Amino acid sequence: MTVDAARLRDLALLRRVRDRIDRDHAQPLNVEDLAAGVHMSAGHLSRRFKLVFGESPYSYLMTRRVERAMTLLRATDASVTDICHAVGCGSLGTFSTRFTELVGVPPSVYRERGAHPSTDMLPCIVRQVSRPVRNREAAAAGRD
Repeated sequence: MTVDAARLRDLALLRRVRDRIDRDHAQPLNVEDLAAGVHMSAGHLSRRFKLVFGESPYSYLMTRRVERAMTLLRATDASVTDICHAVGCGSLGTFSTRFTELVGVPPSVYRERGAHPSTDMLPCIVRQVSRPVRNREAAAAGRD
């Protein structure tokens, strides 16, 4: 197998992992299981995933969960605890901490401060403007 063919094969496997995270984010997932699904070690998967997608598989998973939680906070009156469990997080503390890191405010504050975007916006625009951004990435973007 040539180097280019090996890279394409690895990229296809990494996309399968990313697709599985997107599809099954509410299920119990861990890096070891994701790696086993594509016949890689957990360490190799983590290194390659971060190299290709810019973040670790766990970070990507938590970002998907927070995005889904943001949607549920905007669209439902469910409690933060119920939303935490609905998006696949087992610990309210870990969920709240990660939500705050990504969004900048805790889930309850997010809901209180207008998690409800303008009804005049198209859903695709709502998703774009409400996507969580890591605080350090937002700070870096502000320096440009």
